[in-house]
Amino acid sequence: MSIRFLITAIAILLFSCHAMAQQFSSHAVKVGETVYSIARQYKVKPADILKYNKEIAEGDVLQPNTILVIPLGARQESERDSIALKLQQEKEAQEKPLGFITHKVRKRETIFSIGQKYDVSEEDIKRYNSKLYATQLKKGMRLKIPRFPEIEVQQDSIELVDYETYKVLPKETRWSIANKYGITIDSLLALNPELSVTTNYLAEGQELKLPKLAGSSLEDQNVQLYISYTVPPKKTLYSLSQEYKISSQDIVRLNPEIGERGGLKEGMVIRLPEMKSDENEVNTENFIFYEVKPKQTVYSLTRNLGIDYKELLQLNPDLATGLKAGMVLKLPKGQKGDFEVKNSLILDKINLLDSINSLNKPKLIYLLPFRTDKLDLNDIESAADAISRSNAISYSLGLYSGAMVALDSISELGISVDVKTFDTQLDPDKTRQLIQQENLEGVSAIIGPLQLNSLKEVAIKAANARVPVIAPLASTSDFELENVFFSIPSDQILRERMLGFIKDSITNENIIVITDAKNKPIGEKIIEEFPLAKSVDLQEDEENISLDLEVFASQLSLEAKNWVFVETDNFKVVSSVSSILNSANSDSTIVRMFTTNKNKAFENDVISGAHLSNLNFTYPSVYKETNNNAFVRRYRRQFGADPDRYAVRGFDLTFDLLLKLAYKLNLFEASNIIGRTEYCGNKFDYETELSSGYYNTASYIMKYQDMRITQVNPEP
Repeated sequence: MSIRFLITAIAILLFSCHAMAQQFSSHAVKVGETVYSIARQYKVKPADILKYNKEIAEGDVLQPNTILVIPLGARQESERDSIALKLQQEKEAQEKPLGFITHKVRKRETIFSIGQKYDVSEEDIKRYNSKLYATQLKKGMRLKIPRFPEIEVQQDSIELVDYETYKVLPKETRWSIANKYGITIDSLLALNPELSVTTNYLAEGQELKLPKLAGSSLEDQNVQLYISYTVPPKKTLYSLSQEYKISSQDIVRLNPEIGERGGLKEGMVIRLPEMKSDENEVNTENFIFYEVKPKQTVYSLTRNLGIDYKELLQLNPDLATGLKAGMVLKLPKGQKGDFEVKNSLILDKINLLDSINSLNKPKLIYLLPFRTDKLDLNDIESAADAISRSNAISYSLGLYSGAMVALDSISELGISVDVKTFDTQLDPDKTRQLIQQENLEGVSAIIGPLQLNSLKEVAIKAANARVPVIAPLASTSDFELENVFFSIPSDQILRERMLGFIKDSITNENIIVITDAKNKPIGEKIIEEFPLAKSVDLQEDEENISLDLEVFASQLSLEAKNWVFVETDNFKVVSSVSSILNSANSDSTIVRMFTTNKNKAFENDVISGAHLSNLNFTYPSVYKETNNNAFVRRYRRQFGADPDRYAVRGFDLTFDLLLKLAYKLNLFEASNIIGRTEYCGNKFDYETELSSGYYNTASYIMKYQDMRITQVNPEP
């Protein structure tokens, strides 16, 4: 990478391109509503609603609880006229306020937090402070906060008699529960707004509001047979209700003596409905789940899912009434087909390049340590020296140069991106100042910073605005925030990937494990996975680390191939052991070298590349070498140099992020829908855990062969 490119990159850091994005709202369909009545309510054209909700057609009967996307201000007037029209429409649709309260904006406040404080919506605040449509919220601003008369919620807004409280069972997911109740995921979220949109997690015992199942009420069961049941010791109403699929209240109504005697008692003989047992619990152990997409047909669905219609109908009887967008279908756990399974949900293989919505206008913020405070851009030699001595600067500039190529590439696809770039100067105080003064409303994602403590502060503030933060580093065990995307797989993920590869590849190979004292736990983990593996300890003293050649030679096999794991972060150990293994490798004794963690010790100049090639040295990696592809050619034209691995990562990371945001302008939702993606030298497959963020689990298995590094068994 040339210094001329680096200086050029620094000079154009703070650029910004702005675009006005289409505004949307959502609407949960109520009983009796039509496209035309909803269009009148929001003062938009019915055609606009149909345009953004492809699963419905003109004249369709809308199903209650269906979530529709409503384009607000969809007419193509000028920006000023659109805002004025929107204000006028909303003013007519809303009740006039009783009066106003003056609020002075404080440091770190957002429109959302102010709305929460006064129990008004963000749109209410903007409606009576129209300057907020054109300018960002700033400290010291004085806002008019409307006070509305209290409105008594009508009982028929949600008929409580039609809903029940459901407690989540072990291993149940949102998809399995939606399947059980015959509703869509959107309906489940609408009925339970407290559910997080950043994760699909459900806790065992968590209570959800759900529509009552047909036949679940006492009245619906009066045509069934009843059995006499003797209550055993320690039996509770809750466990009994779960076992017989009947609510605790219905058990008490069937057996009034329970209430009279103060609860369920051991030895009590009660009456229970004879319910048909469900041999297959609808959970992640038995099924995987698929959500039907708009315009899908039974033919295309059965072909993609690899199942015939008769079997699909047996598992999903509701299909008899017709295939509908949003239906959740269950399939056997081991079902194979043209799909990917992620968190027990079947994902269609999405071509993001073909799924771009040009109406989406992503807004990104980069927080990286370019150290412009330490570089003299007028003195190229001085700047070059400073850059060569700083890994943070080299990484940041490489990452950002690749990002700029990605931004150019996405713009050619018709997507406008608003980008702000800040130099954190590798200073936590500077980073804190930058993030505190920045209004995060409407931001699609933040990339950076690099320092862990600064990343935590940024992520906490971004979480309040529900903004995802892309960490250009691997995860750490002490960091748990649900809005952080760790873009680099951790050492643990790479190690598990390597051991999984060995499990899939091994036949009768002789496994030998060589570790230093520091990495002995890793060696123990390998032996735990492969109980027949042999261990050879390194001899360590204050001045030297060596391998006992006689002990090692005694462990080698002449009949089977020898697969040797070397686990260390000492380059002297790598150099010595790889030389010994290379000497042992012959026509009669085949030796291959592995590691679960290819750290810097394996990249030292004293390590013989010829030895590693002879040993077919194999390791897990987050990165693969980039060929002379379109990105490399574009990069050369733009910067006059070949991209390094950081530039490749910057391109892949940014291009992946922008394609996902162009598909769905909510990274949390997009990541739950989109499976594995791959670009020039990196791939991404984010898995999420409860309140601890998203982790990239995608990696490569690489090996040295014929003095080149190649990918082993490329995945489909």
